[in-house]
Amino acid sequence: MKLPESARALVESGCLAHCVTLNPDGSPQVSAVWVGLDGDEIVMAHLGNHRKVRNLRRDPRIAFSLAGPAANPIGMQDNLVIHGTATVTEGGAPELLRRLGTVYTGGEFPLPADPPPGYVVRVRVDRVGGTGPWNA
Repeated sequence: MKLPESARALVESGCLAHCVTLNPDGSPQVSAVWVGLDGDEIVMAHLGNHRKVRNLRRDPRIAFSLAGPAANPIGMQDNLVIHGTATVTEGGAPELLRRLGTVYTGGEFPLPADPPPGYVVRVRVDRVGGTGPWNA
């Protein structure tokens, strides 16, 4: 599925995304993450083999929630929810973190001197929900 332009703008705005993956016992695991776009895919990078990376290697289902800056006429803040299917690849995390760092920090992200190759997660968008212009 192609993300609506309004959703693309929010993903690329530098707002923090809350990422949900599934633990081995089926319980949710939630992390605050930096996200960006590569074509129609959402991307995120991780230097270590964190719980979310291990979860996605086992079960590729993923969801994100991002709060938008606007509110609807009754005062509810915009909220973008994205459900997708992830693919985890080894390598490329430092480069992606540098790119995302300029969006999220306004400058260069301070990586370790010799960063590990890490993991890049690419998410194919399956469904979009929440409250906001992406549901118009």
